[in-house]
Amino acid sequence: MILDAAFLISVDRSERPARAFAAAVARSGTSLHTTHPIVAQVWRNGARQARLTTFLKAITVHPFDDGRLVGHLLARSGTSDVVDAHLVVCASRIGHDILTSDAGDIAHLVAAFGPDAPAVHSWG
Repeated sequence: MILDAAFLISVDRSERPARAFAAAVARSGTSLHTTHPIVAQVWRNGARQARLTTFLKAITVHPFDDGRLVGHLLARSGTSDVVDAHLVVCASRIGHDILTSDAGDIAHLVAAFGPDAPAVHSWG
């Protein structure tokens, strides 16, 4: 499962749904992922974000290394959110579903991605 920024914010705030989901995932052994651009959206002050810091150490964070594919997806979808488009491209590349609180925007990108697009699951 690859996570969006809203989920990481929820982890940082220690909100109950994020804690419950993270605990369930830990029990199941499912791997969690996100991207460096997503981390950039939520990172403000590591000294004050201890929960987020700890959580990020336990998941895989993927670099932004596929700019051309992201650009093509933005052109096909007629959108401009580089971070969301990268999330879709990365999820497809690693073969994981997306967990997001912004299913509408992500679904639009997934639709433009084509048949190898990842599944989108809403939370929150």
